[in-house]
Amino acid sequence: MRIGFSWTKIFGRGKITSVKGLAFCAAILFLIDNLPAQTPAPSPADPALYGAYPTNYKEIVMNWLNQQLLDVASAKIDWTGEPKPADLGKKGEHLYGYLVTFDVNARNRFGAYTGKQKHGALIKDGQVIKGLGIGY
Repeated sequence: MRIGFSWTKIFGRGKITSVKGLAFCAAILFLIDNLPAQTPAPSPADPALYGAYPTNYKEIVMNWLNQQLLDVASAKIDWTGEPKPADLGKKGEHLYGYLVTFDVNARNRFGAYTGKQKHGALIKDGQVIKGLGIGY
């Protein structure tokens, strides 16, 4: 006596192809359903709200960091992404701009490196209008 699961025992010989066809169709539907949606690309951020896109964001942030860090010359910056439109306002107030994220490893007052720390800067119209993670 054979124990186990067999499609031929359940459906008989004539039904095997229909089960395989059904499984194939289910697999195709599953794959189609999991494809990324074919939605149009999001429109760029409204310059009236967010300001112009900061193509020179590294220069803008480095100029700002010159005023924020104790030992700018020792700073090691790792950029973790391109500027993205963001609203960092609170309690119904809006603060629009482009958020740039980066890691900083710089020396502290004692001359020791602090280790990589995550930071961010919200840029609007060529200026950092809000800093994240540095003295805030």
